[in-house]
Amino acid sequence: MAGGQTMDILAKVLEQSAKLMEEKVDEQLNKLDRMDDDEMDKLKERRLEALKKAQKQKQDWLSKGHGEYREIPSEKDFFGEVKESKNVVCHFYRDSTFRCKIVDKHLAILAKKHVETKFIKLNVEKAPFLSERLHIKVIPTMALLIDGITKDFIVGFGDLGNTDEFSTEMLEWRLGCTDVINYSGNRMEPPSMTKRPGTKFTKVEKKTIRGKGYDSDSDSEDD
Repeated sequence: MAGGQTMDILAKVLEQSAKLMEEKVDEQLNKLDRMDDDEMDKLKERRLEALKKAQKQKQDWLSKGHGEYREIPSEKDFFGEVKESKNVVCHFYRDSTFRCKIVDKHLAILAKKHVETKFIKLNVEKAPFLSERLHIKVIPTMALLIDGITKDFIVGFGDLGNTDEFSTEMLEWRLGCTDVINYSGNRMEPPSMTKRPGTKFTKVEKKTIRGKGYDSDSDSEDD
């Protein structure tokens, strides 16, 4: 096919696409024009109610400690915190493990972004019962809970690219894979980041973990 004919065909296709788009826009505008005052008032009222409901839900979350990354004093407090919130991320940390500081930095950011989820931390040395019950052998470990049930664990940094320099977006993606936050990105693939030699990513499948043994390159409690 000659170059001139190809260009003519492309021009016609583009013209038809633009015409279709224009017709759709006109259709929407005509639909709005046909709406009477009562219909417009009802539409505004529904939107206002939706906004009020969303604001009320947000205030309810904030009253329960959402919106900030907090430390809880003891494992006794853990059960109360988990009971009153649908989605909870709990970081089991230890002061002497430097990678816990890395987790702290990212969770503090995500707590503000994802108000629908409660983000807390608990010193593992103050939680012997929970550590035993959940078989926490590696620090840092994040327990991801939905409706009071531990759905998943993030153990060390193996699911985050096996690097201390993972991004907040990487952790956000990993949390989204368990649905413990409202995640709008692609759950099938981690967010793009510069991969260094030796950096590997673990493809995450949805699963329920009820206290298994773990293998990780991160510091263990026995260090």
